[in-house]
Amino acid sequence: MIEARKLKGSSLAKAKAVTFGVVAAGDPRIDKPSRERAINIVETIANIMAKEVRMPDGSPVDVVWTSTLIDNERQADAVAAEFKDAGVNTIVCTPDTWAFPQLSFMSLIAQFPENTPVNITCGNSAPKPGVVFAHALNGALAQSGRLTHLNVGTWPDTGMNPKPSAETVKALVDWCYAALTVVGLQGRRVVVFGHDSMGMETALAHVLPTRNTFGIEISRLDMKLLADMLNKGAYNKKELKDLRSWVDKHVGKRLDMSQPNGSKLFDQSLAMYLIMRDLVKDHNAVGGGFMNQLEWGSEPRGIPLPICDLAESLMNSSFDHNGPKEVCPFATEADVQGLLTMLFMSWLSGGNPPLFMDFRKVWMPAELRKLAKKLKVKCRGQEVWAKRGIVDGDNSGSASLDWAAKPGTSMSKIMKNVSLPGAELYYFPGGGNSVSFISPGGIEGIAGRLAFSQLNGMFSMIWDEATTVDMPKKLACAVANSSNVTWPHSWVVPKYASMEEYKQFAPANHFHMIWGLEVARLQYWMDLTNVISVAPWQERPQFISETDRPVPLMHLINGGENETKRLRAK
Repeated sequence: MIEARKLKGSSLAKAKAVTFGVVAAGDPRIDKPSRERAINIVETIANIMAKEVRMPDGSPVDVVWTSTLIDNERQADAVAAEFKDAGVNTIVCTPDTWAFPQLSFMSLIAQFPENTPVNITCGNSAPKPGVVFAHALNGALAQSGRLTHLNVGTWPDTGMNPKPSAETVKALVDWCYAALTVVGLQGRRVVVFGHDSMGMETALAHVLPTRNTFGIEISRLDMKLLADMLNKGAYNKKELKDLRSWVDKHVGKRLDMSQPNGSKLFDQSLAMYLIMRDLVKDHNAVGGGFMNQLEWGSEPRGIPLPICDLAESLMNSSFDHNGPKEVCPFATEADVQGLLTMLFMSWLSGGNPPLFMDFRKVWMPAELRKLAKKLKVKCRGQEVWAKRGIVDGDNSGSASLDWAAKPGTSMSKIMKNVSLPGAELYYFPGGGNSVSFISPGGIEGIAGRLAFSQLNGMFSMIWDEATTVDMPKKLACAVANSSNVTWPHSWVVPKYASMEEYKQFAPANHFHMIWGLEVARLQYWMDLTNVISVAPWQERPQFISETDRPVPLMHLINGGENETKRLRAK
């Protein structure tokens, strides 16, 4: 009797696996040594990927490869079956010889979803020209409207075990991180506490576009649940004591307890970290956000509760009282587009901590020079801040504590730079403590922000490379005091955007920065997700060698990147 097969039930929720499949096509007429060399290249590339690519929590990705060179449709079917059994959802082709596209690789990927990320990495070799096959394959796929990324790299023309150049590996690894972010986040969710805060259209949870574009679900929980759990004491009391002891040890007298019931209010905000952390975990989520304003901490018709700035900062940080931990991108003010920006940036960078900021005052170079002169601060006019100006990145919540020091700094040294002043009661009558620090100069990364358009139904990313800068202490103090001195500050300078452009083109009142994110990774990801790239800075060249990814052929033959993305969105 034929019966259906019952799956073994499991109560353990597991993240969706990212599995790369590496393969090469072949030609039955190619000699045996050339075929063995081609197989060796497949294995070499697969092992490089397994070594160099990591999930945001530091765990390895799954990489499988096959020694079958696909010569014909029957072999394509066999490899497709193997890949499906292995859970392959991202494919890399590494040809070293000529092959026939339709008989080989095209027959393989026809059996996978159209949005499966596909990369073709080859050497620029002449003897048995895999590069010729790569161009034939890439052209055929581009004409059929299937997105692929071609990486024409370099490895020796001769030898049975050629090694790809460092540049070839870097281009492939950058693409792998983009593919990992796309595939790894499909079907995942974020948890947002509260509704759309402060009426910010740029922060709205665009549920359907987010689901359809990125495959991400947005779970919404009312803040009443948080208030109830706080009042019930629905958290681990011993862990709260441990967390408070950790803060007391590392912050000490920089923890301001001058407000009435200051210690009790601060403990409540620490309890909120434990509550929100556990709820995010219970939902098996990859990120979150907390509304706060106005109902939680500022609404006088209700009972204002203490702000949760440190809770938000700890979510975004790479450590807490228990030691090193995975970053959980977390947005203040229930800013979902800000949350998504930080989530994607963090995954693309391999799990680095994101920075959530207000796009506060843009200080033009002349304004800073004038203020420096007024304060009698020495200014030669050649300092970065004096030549290009700065953006005061400044917000009351969710700035990762990691940004209080340079990348790689130990937790104890980071915490020496952090203060926890009392909240400004005219803003937050519920009291509590803010997080305060000034980011050091010299942190390089990408600053940007997602935007959504109702007109085209598409997301855009407005971005530029950026760096933080130091300013003379007296000048920095004056700039910080001109806004909210009790909040974190990062003096951000874009690489190509002039301040005239930057202050006009900001898509929202919040923007975000991450370190360790290569430009090419972001561009590959925008291709794969069909997100429009917005970097209209006059000083930025259209293509920067060894920085930008090569534009996909499909974009070129369909009228350009933006036009192609609009066609794909239809």
